[in-house]
Amino acid sequence: MLNILDSGHGSNLKCSRRDFLSIGSLLCGGLSLEQMCRAGAKAGTGSLLRDRSVIFLFMHGGPSQFETFDPKMTAPMEIRSATGEVKTSLPGVTFGGTFEKLAPLADRMAIVRSFTTGDSRHDIKPLVHRTTNDANLGTMYARVAGPNHPETGMPRNLALYPQAVAPDAQPTTMKFGKFESTGSYSSALAPFAPGAGGNLQNDMKLSIPMRRLHDRRTLLSEIDQLRRNNDRDAVYAAMDPLRQLAFDTILGGLAEAFDLSREDPKLVERYDTSRIATPENISRKWNNYNNYVDNGQSLGKLLLMARRLCERGAGFVTVTTNFVWDMHADKNNAGMVEGMRYMGRPFDHAVSALIEDIHSRGLDEKILLVCCGEMGRTPRINKNGGRDHWGNLAPLMLSGGGLPMGQVIGDSSRDGSVPATKPITLQNLVATIMKSLIDPSELRLLTDIPREIMQATTEWESIRELI
Repeated sequence: MLNILDSGHGSNLKCSRRDFLSIGSLLCGGLSLEQMCRAGAKAGTGSLLRDRSVIFLFMHGGPSQFETFDPKMTAPMEIRSATGEVKTSLPGVTFGGTFEKLAPLADRMAIVRSFTTGDSRHDIKPLVHRTTNDANLGTMYARVAGPNHPETGMPRNLALYPQAVAPDAQPTTMKFGKFESTGSYSSALAPFAPGAGGNLQNDMKLSIPMRRLHDRRTLLSEIDQLRRNNDRDAVYAAMDPLRQLAFDTILGGLAEAFDLSREDPKLVERYDTSRIATPENISRKWNNYNNYVDNGQSLGKLLLMARRLCERGAGFVTVTTNFVWDMHADKNNAGMVEGMRYMGRPFDHAVSALIEDIHSRGLDEKILLVCCGEMGRTPRINKNGGRDHWGNLAPLMLSGGGLPMGQVIGDSSRDGSVPATKPITLQNLVATIMKSLIDPSELRLLTDIPREIMQATTEWESIRELI
């Protein structure tokens, strides 16, 4: 971690997080200089990498298929959406009643109604699972692309949690799985999580007041000159462009990607979900009250930051708020109607803002948004007004990425319990994402790619209607 402290506060070193530029894993993280040069060169040449990024919004807890994208309003009352339905821009297609802003944008989405995650356990299986070699899916991508963008220095793989934009938020829930897992891959390929702590941020800190940075840079240059005079081997020759990249990216624009104050205030307001589900309008009787608050205070700004990072070279951005979609109507969680006020309305507001923003910037060919959780919910509403765990069917929505949008893929049974058409599995989703980021034919030409990455990208079947 390299922290650069803004000198605007004089000698006071106890500054807020806004006063720090925190850029993790830029030039460290366990890779040698030679490895980093080689990875950067590979990623920056040829057509192996498609000019695309993925924002994966993980709906932790398990969203209901009925109250999101498959309301089943002709089914009996105990099955159909408890929030009603709203017509979309696609003829004959409706969404759950809280998705009023997303409904007009359905022509910019692909809704999968035959998606199954395979079991009803709380975990993070769409992101970290045996299908991803027990690593974050972004880590598999970074193993091919390299840890950092060769031109901007932006980490290829990032994870955004509430603390990235809301300093008072709780630490991210990891008890159901570690979002930053790297499996058998190098820890240097773990997602960089700004504002969330972690080994990279704690183990490699260099806090330098901005007024002293120039002097420190001069000193480093002088030391390097001495080294060059005594040792001109390839390692030191490779060091210069990397150090130049570090200074150029840190001082020349990479910090700006994490600074939402650089955006038009009207656009920030359009994304902002803090007024959609306010703390005072959330019942404190639920044990997950703080989770609901974190979600409402952070979701929109997290998605705005994700878009900014993708514009500057991020390849895979995991976005998740603290565990909120588990709507049992028990002592921990609200039921369907109340829960969708707390989670559905912020989701509707923030995701619609992202989709509109991406299209207005002409980024719909370059940024793919994926939204799903670890499972769906039971076909029947329980006696308390909630739905319980269900692994046989789950909602899945994709938008952008240059893929064919404006379609509903697959269908569910009449009671919304199982796929009525060919099931779309986690394996299909992983293959779709990897093929949207990496050219399989180019990958086949490489000899140093792990078997599981080669298999996921070149052998597994993607969602055929998309790729």
